[in-house]
Amino acid sequence: MKKSTFCFTIILSLIFTDAVFSQQKKVNSTANTQQMNQFVAALMKKMTLEEKIGQLNLPSSGDFTTGTASNSGIEQKMKAGQVGGLFNIKSVAKIRAAQQFAVENSRLKIPLVFGMDVIHGYQTVFPIPLGLSCSWDMQAIERSAQIAAAEASADGICWTFSPMVDISRDPRWGRVSEGSGEDPYLGSQIARAMVKGYQGQNYSQPNNIMACVKHYALYGAVEAGREYNTIDMSRVRMFNEYMPPYKAAVDAGAGSVMASFNEVDGIPATGNKWLLTDVLRKQWGFNGFVVTDYTGMPEMIAHGMGDLQQVSALALKAGVDMDMVGEGFLTTLKKSLAEGKVTQQDIDRACRKVLEAKYKLGLFSDPYRFCNVKRAQTEIYTAANRKAAREIAAKSFVLLKNQNQILPLKKSGTIALIGPLADAKENMSGTWSVAADPTNYKSLVTALKDATGNKAKIVYAKGSNLDADSAFEARATMFGKSLHRDLRSNEDILKEALRTAEKADVIVAAVGESAEMSGESSSRSNIQVPKIQQDLVQALLKTGKPVVLVLFTGRPLDLTWESKNVPAILNVWFGGSEAGDAIGDVLFGNVTPSGKLTATFPQNVGQVPLYYNHKNTGRPLGEGEWFQKFRSNYLDVSNDPLYPFGFGLSYTSFTYEKPVLDKSRIRKTDAIKVNVKVTNTGNFDGEEVVQLYIQDLVGSITRPVKELKGFQKIFLKKGESRNIQFTITNNDLKFYNSDLKFDSEPGDFKIYTGTNSSDVKEASFTLLP
Repeated sequence: MKKSTFCFTIILSLIFTDAVFSQQKKVNSTANTQQMNQFVAALMKKMTLEEKIGQLNLPSSGDFTTGTASNSGIEQKMKAGQVGGLFNIKSVAKIRAAQQFAVENSRLKIPLVFGMDVIHGYQTVFPIPLGLSCSWDMQAIERSAQIAAAEASADGICWTFSPMVDISRDPRWGRVSEGSGEDPYLGSQIARAMVKGYQGQNYSQPNNIMACVKHYALYGAVEAGREYNTIDMSRVRMFNEYMPPYKAAVDAGAGSVMASFNEVDGIPATGNKWLLTDVLRKQWGFNGFVVTDYTGMPEMIAHGMGDLQQVSALALKAGVDMDMVGEGFLTTLKKSLAEGKVTQQDIDRACRKVLEAKYKLGLFSDPYRFCNVKRAQTEIYTAANRKAAREIAAKSFVLLKNQNQILPLKKSGTIALIGPLADAKENMSGTWSVAADPTNYKSLVTALKDATGNKAKIVYAKGSNLDADSAFEARATMFGKSLHRDLRSNEDILKEALRTAEKADVIVAAVGESAEMSGESSSRSNIQVPKIQQDLVQALLKTGKPVVLVLFTGRPLDLTWESKNVPAILNVWFGGSEAGDAIGDVLFGNVTPSGKLTATFPQNVGQVPLYYNHKNTGRPLGEGEWFQKFRSNYLDVSNDPLYPFGFGLSYTSFTYEKPVLDKSRIRKTDAIKVNVKVTNTGNFDGEEVVQLYIQDLVGSITRPVKELKGFQKIFLKKGESRNIQFTITNNDLKFYNSDLKFDSEPGDFKIYTGTNSSDVKEASFTLLP
């Protein structure tokens, strides 16, 4: 046989084998679905009305204490089959005990589902989600979710209330820290990666867990940046700018969705049938179950939607399947059924969805599949997991300024580490790190001493408290994340810092926010570094010694003063359990920073909301101009951001050539190849995020000035060049028009490629009718 014939035969064989395997997967999936449907239907025939309603009840673990069933209200409900799952319970021993109690004491022995807010890691903690998104590394992000799932499942958890995919453009909102920034395209890529990381191919596997997409929908667009606040926007804006990440997570197979607290079109999301049924289930084909947020159902009373019975019926008929903590279903649905306010079909639908999730998790075949004591002892906070977290944290840091190449630092001489975040290991993991054990984590001062060994001397002083206001500091250091407030006078603390600085060759100032200055219910009206810390940095600068600002933050900040005065700024967000070592890796040049901002940093809070993919007004300000009367601008500040979306420096430098298109005119069935040559022109090897944006110049509705439609994170050695190729298809040109039809429109387009959303080079093409 000729070699070419042999190769062709092999290729045909592989194609055939792949087709057979794919078809077999479909057959197996159909068979599994049929088995699940038969099992659930048979079980529901045995269930009483009370037991069906009980499956819809998700209380916090509360007063569950094994061996005290006669005294525990929650255990009495478990006995009666009135609990579908528990959350906020941790450890294999406790979860196994609760599961055993439920299975052995309830009539039908239906297992519970156990959930937890595993947001950015379990005991091995990764950067806060906003920081993680700044890696622009989908493999790393998926890996972080895989490790989180493996550790959580090893400790008994089978369901996480993550990923949070809310788009937010207001840094005053505390939960901006928990999302992936301002862009729907990037947010969609991250949503897919997180769901895949948590669930794998099959979340019945004991090292995977079920994802819960939140907060559906629009939660990040709250007015005034204030938590739980009102939201109102057009449906065109919803579908083009805020909905894509939710849909991406649903398309990726997420097993559950959490309803948000806010209203949508004047109806709270928890009771919004258009949102939960018409869009989520009918348009997007979601087949999992919907859970409320914490007390989301009774909170509709304060919205003015009726009493507990009314809002519970509203939620059920809207499409909610499980009630977190509120117990509105448990206490009112039987009465509502008798009064004809809900139907048996409504209750059965919700019960079926919850039971299906338990079936998919494999809990009916083995209620204890996530309760392996050996796994809990050997698979949590392992050396391998910590190594991955350290590497991923370093990828998330964003170098904002590096005047005269102060960074990387040399491991020599004396380095003064000064600031309230320098010796604060409890804060390294950031907000929403509920399973973290900070006793195992390193503070920055410990990490830098370990990094330098006997090559350099690290001297430390606190320099200032987090804030001059002790009451504010108390609000900003909750949940065991104290900064151990120094009770000396501010003057004495500062004097000590200046004495310490005098001994040093270079100063590293560890300042910014504490972990709980961002996160849920941590909105801020002032998004500057607290003044007492700014005063500290100003005093350190007056010493005349080089100052490197290591910035801890959970949100974009107004860094206008710092950017103007401090020679080097490294934004480290909150990097997780291994943040200390990761910061050392970057400061000393073991790792070249490669993070890029996924949220715009404003010049001041008055510019908020500020985001790159805005629309033009009818009177836009001319390019490069600051102020022109009767144009859309400010009297006191330019329209420009302090740091644009996609911005991030490196220890090396990259140059871009103009993008080259393989064609200038296409039809909807065609694709365009975009080629851009990138060269590492600096003195370090490094990673770069090559970004591609598109502008639709004329549309039936107004279109953004540019939209991210592609990116690649590449590694180039110093002096190396590479030709990067993107493919643009018709799908990249589509948008939701005024009829909410998702389609492209013929016309002219611009393509921009570059290192951030502002620093780009362009080319053009035309989409033909």
